[in-house]
Amino acid sequence: MPEHRIGTREEWQVARDELAKLEAEHAKRNEEITRARRDLPWVRVDKEYEFDTEDGKKSLAELFDGRSQLLAYNIMFGPDYTLGACPGCTSLADGLDGSLVHLNHLDVTLVCFSRAPVERLTAYKRRMGWQFPYVSTFNSDFAFDFRLALTEEQAQKIPEVKEMIDNPPDFLKDWSRQIGAELKDGLRENPSWIAFARENGTVYHTYTVSAPDPFVAPYFSFLLERTPKAQSDIAGTLRKDEYPD
Repeated sequence: MPEHRIGTREEWQVARDELAKLEAEHAKRNEEITRARRDLPWVRVDKEYEFDTEDGKKSLAELFDGRSQLLAYNIMFGPDYTLGACPGCTSLADGLDGSLVHLNHLDVTLVCFSRAPVERLTAYKRRMGWQFPYVSTFNSDFAFDFRLALTEEQAQKIPEVKEMIDNPPDFLKDWSRQIGAELKDGLRENPSWIAFARENGTVYHTYTVSAPDPFVAPYFSFLLERTPKAQSDIAGTLRKDEYPD
């Protein structure tokens, strides 16, 4: 027998109408949040940063590629990861390429950051078949200055991180094996979205959001919210070339 409640079409319509009210409230609240996000003050970036890219060294301003907005996702792929990036971050990145042409035509440049050396990022990008620019923050203060990564000392001072390192649940032990790094190193990378604006030659930091915010999750998780059965094991996601079939 099915575990879920079975009803008539009429019962379904009544329940769907009630859900529609909640979804409308959620949409209205989301509009308010979007306005508040756009109203955040911009912070001028005066420090000079240099990034390793497939096309050589670039400044933060050069990453804009002539556009006025830069949106970047920080993929968990630290210098100590020996087997590749975080599978969850990898799943999120799998969904980005289709957005590139649209974002570019809307004056937005989309890139991804990671702290591993650019040679390893380029190889991983090729393995995954990605097209977006993948930029290395290796040997730079950038990731630490913008809280995209933690030093070992900082990680030990955050109770939640220290607890996960000292007493990891089974899924984190599996994740550690997937990336090929100890948790004390792996958990120092912060999966985040970060945004910048460029006006009159000046770069401004405008926004950052990090896990566990729902936006910092594989894009397909938003699709799974609309499927009939609950999914509880997003953390167990494999890289797309690691599924048995």
